[in-house]
Amino acid sequence: MPEGLSPSEVGKEIAEHHKKAAEQEEGSAAEAKGRDRLITIIEAILLAVVAVLAAWSGFAAAKWGTESSLQLAKASAARTEANRAAYQAADLRNFDSLTFNSWFTAYVAGNKQAMRVAEFRFRPNFQVAFNAWLKTHPFTNPNAPKGPTYMPQYRQPELAQARRLDALADSHYAAGEQAGSNSDGYVRTTVYLASVLFLVGISGHFRVRVARLGLIGVGGVILVFACVLLLLAPKPPV
Repeated sequence: MPEGLSPSEVGKEIAEHHKKAAEQEEGSAAEAKGRDRLITIIEAILLAVVAVLAAWSGFAAAKWGTESSLQLAKASAARTEANRAAYQAADLRNFDSLTFNSWFTAYVAGNKQAMRVAEFRFRPNFQVAFNAWLKTHPFTNPNAPKGPTYMPQYRQPELAQARRLDALADSHYAAGEQAGSNSDGYVRTTVYLASVLFLVGISGHFRVRVARLGLIGVGGVILVFACVLLLLAPKPPV
């Protein structure tokens, strides 16, 4: 018998070769499909995480923005009250000076009745300083204070209140400025998270797997950086 393969055996070998080739192609396609599915799952997880973090960052930015507005409004109100108290203190000091000038004019003229009338118009706080000033013998003592308003006993609660309100306004303004800075920080972090959404969102439109992985990698780095910023950022007010 002649050696070699018969036509039927040749056909059988060709069929088996085609079958193995088809199985290899199916295996490669399944493997590639599995990789694409894994990449898609990673993209979905990143998008979900970024969506939650972006929502939290936006909420925190809004809260800090509201807190900044409230603190600045309190600072403005306190400053207005401080100015009102300062104006009132200035008006009362002018009134005390006028009544003292009336008394001093009557004293120089030797009009005791006018002196009594002028002294009757003294405010209680000024009366205390006036009595202390008289005890310094101002008409014979060259070192005596120039008037009752220069005495340590002369006190103006309105002026002290104005200073306290000014300090309170400064405190509220500093708090409002810091809250505004915190809000800006959260807004900046939200922009970073939005860039991650953009990169991961467009990665699915690329057929080249390397391009998809590259965009996901860049988005992942930005996401880690944004997470660090969120962890270090001050928590929003309740």
